Amino acid sequence: MSTPSVEELFDVDLTWEHRKNRAFRALCFLSSVIGLVALAFLIADVLWESYRGIVEFDVGIVHFLTNTGSVNPERAGLFAAIVGSVMLVILTALFAFFIGVGAAIYLEEYAPDTRFVRLVEANLANLAGVPSVVYGLVCLGLLVNGPPDLGRIILVGSIALGLLVMPIIIVAAMEALRAVPDGVRNGSYATGATRWQTIRRVVLPAAMPGILTGTILALARALGETAPLLMVGAIASARHTPTGPFSDITAMTVTIFDWAFRFQEHFHVLAAMGIVTLLVVLLGMNGVAIYLRNRYETEV
Repeated sequence: MSTPSVEELFDVDLTWEHRKNRAFRALCFLSSVIGLVALAFLIADVLWESYRGIVEFDVGIVHFLTNTGSVNPERAGLFAAIVGSVMLVILTALFAFFIGVGAAIYLEEYAPDTRFVRLVEANLANLAGVPSVVYGLVCLGLLVNGPPDLGRIILVGSIALGLLVMPIIIVAAMEALRAVPDGVRNGSYATGATRWQTIRRVVLPAAMPGILTGTILALARALGETAPLLMVGAIASARHTPTGPFSDITAMTVTIFDWAFRFQEHFHVLAAMGIVTLLVVLLGMNGVAIYLRNRYETEV
């Protein structure tokens, strides 16, 4: 039996493999283009409807942003919903950030590498993908209709949103803590620092860009949620501006959802203007996340 030569061993026809690679690359590019084109059409349609609202329906931007909800489209505005959304985001941040970062510190820095801890981490990743309506139903059953009987207040809505974004914050904080090199920790231990001193003065500052970025992006998702707020009884087109955590729930997303399903065309252009307002806020939050990340990375 003759031994094949080196030329025969390496003489492999890769034409078919190259064709498959090119086809896969073209498919990925086409998918990206389709998504971008669809997004461009949606944004263009919203901007056009907003322009119609200003020109054809004579909706003043100041009037729109400073008036509260109304059944009369000529008097309806988004001010109460904006205040409600701001309160929801602030309370959600207070509820989810400290608990989420604390849980991430324990799981990443203190918890032993056991099967139970790995199970908890896997379930946290799964909870990040649970539909948001589930958290709304949980809060409806436990807090609104349950023994606490808190009612349909902003505090309940912020708890629902906090439960929604907390797994995302925990996972993002764990990844940020995991990205800190072990050499940084060992250098701190070598100087005589305790574990808590190392975490507080060395690890957390190094991980803060990733933690803040994940937190702000998670809060941006909470700001754009509608389903959990509808489940706990959010009020659409609220006429009274919320004054605290025990006021009735209202938010921009719920108001936009209500306007979009009204039969008057005037409400449809108001919904488009509300979407533009929400997009501006979301882009602003993403800009803040990028700024904080760059700033902390520069300082570290």
